[in-house]
Amino acid sequence: MSACVPTRADDPSRTERTHPPHSPPSHGPRRFRIAGADVSASIAVFLIALPLSLGIALATGAPLQAGLVAAAVGGLVAGRLGGSPLQVSGPAAGLTVVTADLIQRYGWRTTCAITVLAGLAQLGLGCLRVARGALAVSPAIVHGMLAGIGVTIAVAQLHIVLGGTPQSSVPDNLRALPAQLADMRLASVSVSALTLALLMLWPRLPGRAGRLLRKVPAALVAVAGASVAAALAGLRLPKVDLPSWSNHALAGLPEGPVLGIVAAVLTTTLVCSVQSLLGAVAVDKLVAGRPGLSARVRRSDLDRELLGQGAANIVSGSLGGLPIAGVAVRTSANVHAGAVSRNSTMLHGVLVVIAALLMVPILELIPLASLAALVMAVGIQMVSLHHIRTVTRHREVWVYAVTTLGVVSLGVLEGVALGIAMAVGVALHRLTRTRITHEETEGVHHVHVRGQLTFLAVPRLSRALHLVPHGADTVVELDGSFMDHAAYETLQDWQKTHTAQGGTVEITGRHPGTRISEPQAFTGCRCRPWTPWRNHQCDRPQYAPPSRNDPAGSDRTAPAPKGTGGASGHELARGISAFQRNTAPLVRNELARLAREGQRPSQLFLTCADSRLVTSMITSSGPGDLFVVRNVGNLVPRPGEESGDDSVAAAIEYAVDVLQVRSITVCGHSGCGAMQALLNSEPGGARTPLKRWLRHGLPSLERMADDSGPWGRLAGRAPEDAVEQLCLTNVVQQLEHLRAHDSVARALAKGSLELHGMYFHVGEAEAYLLTETDSGSVFDRVREADLTA
Repeated sequence: MSACVPTRADDPSRTERTHPPHSPPSHGPRRFRIAGADVSASIAVFLIALPLSLGIALATGAPLQAGLVAAAVGGLVAGRLGGSPLQVSGPAAGLTVVTADLIQRYGWRTTCAITVLAGLAQLGLGCLRVARGALAVSPAIVHGMLAGIGVTIAVAQLHIVLGGTPQSSVPDNLRALPAQLADMRLASVSVSALTLALLMLWPRLPGRAGRLLRKVPAALVAVAGASVAAALAGLRLPKVDLPSWSNHALAGLPEGPVLGIVAAVLTTTLVCSVQSLLGAVAVDKLVAGRPGLSARVRRSDLDRELLGQGAANIVSGSLGGLPIAGVAVRTSANVHAGAVSRNSTMLHGVLVVIAALLMVPILELIPLASLAALVMAVGIQMVSLHHIRTVTRHREVWVYAVTTLGVVSLGVLEGVALGIAMAVGVALHRLTRTRITHEETEGVHHVHVRGQLTFLAVPRLSRALHLVPHGADTVVELDGSFMDHAAYETLQDWQKTHTAQGGTVEITGRHPGTRISEPQAFTGCRCRPWTPWRNHQCDRPQYAPPSRNDPAGSDRTAPAPKGTGGASGHELARGISAFQRNTAPLVRNELARLAREGQRPSQLFLTCADSRLVTSMITSSGPGDLFVVRNVGNLVPRPGEESGDDSVAAAIEYAVDVLQVRSITVCGHSGCGAMQALLNSEPGGARTPLKRWLRHGLPSLERMADDSGPWGRLAGRAPEDAVEQLCLTNVVQQLEHLRAHDSVARALAKGSLELHGMYFHVGEAEAYLLTETDSGSVFDRVREADLTA
């Protein structure tokens, strides 16, 4: 947030504040600094990126320098411009097959031109803000594509491991494998075996010494160890050959059939974009798993990430580098190494540039067989057993298998197209596969519907319903998650006819958690979740209290149900009934789990008792997520005061020490009656319970009256009136009261707790989060664009 937020509206002469209430004193212009954690993380990522970049360049058949160019550009350009601060970009194994095919078909200079065009396409997609549309691709297709690429890489690199040369496709490589096994070179196999052994054993070193040694990346140890062993043994092997940079080939004009070039650009764009966007989403999950980091690193902006990747591909292709995408291995290492900003990614790019210019003699000692073994291991890891188990559990194993086989046999674009077609076929099969059975048990007829109930199943549904005799007791069990209008009307018409003939009908969902429209429930009622009780307009008779002109009541209204306590009781009973009918089946499993495990909320949410503030709605939370404390004015009495009410302090202590919540949020709101009463309060008068309680808000009143500091701001504007200003000031003041509690102070000192201020504008349905700046307290509007910036 900028530090040049205007100060209090009624005093424009003050333009800055020397000591803001919640910020350290300002010491002049802010200097550029790189955190120590970013420096160490960049070194770890560089040590992984260097051998992998060379290996991927070797696997594609590109000049080895192209891998270093792509790694440097990915770190500097994508790291600076991308929307995922901690994602590391560079030459990715997922692009190996695509790039190798392009080089074989069109040559290296045209491949560089295709990379530039793919970058331009990514810029266009980023400007159109369609990045999230890429996430609509089934994960089974994405994992199948990566698995197919991994198989292709592993089979091709196996030939280099054995001392030979790979063929152009997987079938050709498999046919040539027996001859290659008969003519393998022991020197290449030995170096490759040593590389693989170090790669697998290094992360498993035991003991304290092992923990220290494991900080050195296994990829670096494997390649360095194999290179040293080959040099000591005097093995004559093909090694890395980096020609002079003066002879480095740059991009040229694309040469080849137009349709082929267009297809190549689309394929490169698709693979680069999907892999980078999925990687950005994965980074957010990694960041969320590190306590304290999520407050410093914002969620990924996927459209900006697409723009950054496009710019990086344009630069990389122009300089003769490989296509660029987000790389999972390097990104995971970056996060786990403790990176806190995009500086680590950019610094790793600087280190790659230095290595490419100054470490050429050292790099040329690396045997190609060692790099091939490293890349082969990466390809094998791309066939993830975890992903296979996941798609099997979700009954999408056929989509995964078809995509994988398509990529291996035909190519990436063709394999993905086959996977999409298979996914559509599976979805249609699930939609049309509906089983309807009828059976009689102890005089009760059961009609059981398994699957989605659409118009395609209406003829079978009608046949099953007509098997039920007139006047019979019937139970219709709907075991599915969707019912269209045609099926609904068929079921409803049959139900009306059957009940008119003296029969009974009960329509239920078979499993808890299945939401099905229930035709029998209150015909004509239009009530929905969040419908205000006072605005219910149901067609069934309602209770109305007798008016002064009609003491006996009116014939037009039904009497109040017994035991419901009049109109309000009727609304309460109706609400409970709606909960049991619609909501309870959805939450029963989750509440049963919470009952077994006990409550484990992630945060304490302290807010006002105002009836318009629905905490679960404005935070999109569910059962067990929030430990909520509500009182008049969202006040937190300072410890040690004789308040006569320790409930708030007890809740804070219980939440922090027993439940071990990770954050506490104080939420105020617009139009707060407590703040209005506090403004209008006068000294003296009767000391009612309300006045005694509101005295805990007097520090907020004094803070607002203090002319030495600026007023709080609301998304860049001044508060509308004094009540809104007091509401904002009260949130800031109550956060200070929170810090004075011993349990909160201890948790803050340990770094296990965060405090947040929040303001909810009821009339605008807008939520604002507190940000402390050099100019005071600012409440910023919470929007998706802000969260992903």
